[in-house]
Amino acid sequence: MESINLQHGSGGEKQTELLNNLIFKILDNEILNQKHDGAFLNLSGKLAFSTDSFVVSPIFFKGGNIGELAVFGTVNDVSMCGAEPNYLSLSFIIEEGFSMEDFQKIINSIKIASDKAQVKIVTGDTKVVERGKGDKIYINTSGIGTVYENSKIGIQYIKPNQSIIINAGIASHGMAIMSEREGLKFDSEILSDTKNLNFEVKKLIENFGEKIHFLRDATRGGVASVLNEITSESNLGIHLFEEKIFVEKQVRSACELLGLDPMYVANEGVFLCVCDDEIADEVLEILKIVNSHASKIGFITEEHAGKVIMESAFGGKRVVNPLIGEQLPRIC
Repeated sequence: MESINLQHGSGGEKQTELLNNLIFKILDNEILNQKHDGAFLNLSGKLAFSTDSFVVSPIFFKGGNIGELAVFGTVNDVSMCGAEPNYLSLSFIIEEGFSMEDFQKIINSIKIASDKAQVKIVTGDTKVVERGKGDKIYINTSGIGTVYENSKIGIQYIKPNQSIIINAGIASHGMAIMSEREGLKFDSEILSDTKNLNFEVKKLIENFGEKIHFLRDATRGGVASVLNEITSESNLGIHLFEEKIFVEKQVRSACELLGLDPMYVANEGVFLCVCDDEIADEVLEILKIVNSHASKIGFITEEHAGKVIMESAFGGKRVVNPLIGEQLPRIC
């Protein structure tokens, strides 16, 4: 079986073959096809820019793989700026000996993901490191997009009595990865929630504009980390309702087996929205079209500034502290 070797990253004939016969052929578009070291883009207005690196292990997991994760992850980061993602860069660091068949699967999934998110891969890079000096494949992506004219997103716009809304249930991605690593079996498979969020965000901004004050995808560190970031930076408090945060039964079981709190587990298709309370029900109507588990999970308060307080269905309360240390390494 053919595999990646050092010549595929040397800049010579083998690398040209890899680029032309695989990457350019599959990711074909008019900008990438110029085969320049950079890309010439037509953009106007205020721009949002983000970059991310993906080192997930295993690289193929239930519900996705490192390729589509890289695309969706950066698309979502640009979207959380209140912007429409337009273009991505794509860079690979590949370990010598990596299967060419698996590399093609990853390129194919990148193509499908970029088409789904309606973004173009316009430039990139490929490097090959010696056997034993990497772990199969790492991917770096950068994204650029145009900020919507009626968008005004930032922690500085968060005020007391605003609502906190989540678009989906939590912890599926992290538990899909960990279940595979630990060999856990359940009645039904745990699938990663990896997906693009740009169209949901676009609909919210188009409908509500500046009444949407904050957006953030809950990746590493999970929902708890996003909420603690809000309280820390705004010097306000958050009151949560535990029963409003949906966790699938098998995901909760996996968390319990591994001693993990779902609130701190990584997601790849979950975002939090802080909006004016007066539009909360309308925001939920839009999000529930995509996922029935979208929910208003709490509100911003002047009480207990700097703290996230969660109220249980029985009225008990606990502090949701910031994550200390690395709970789940190599999760994205």
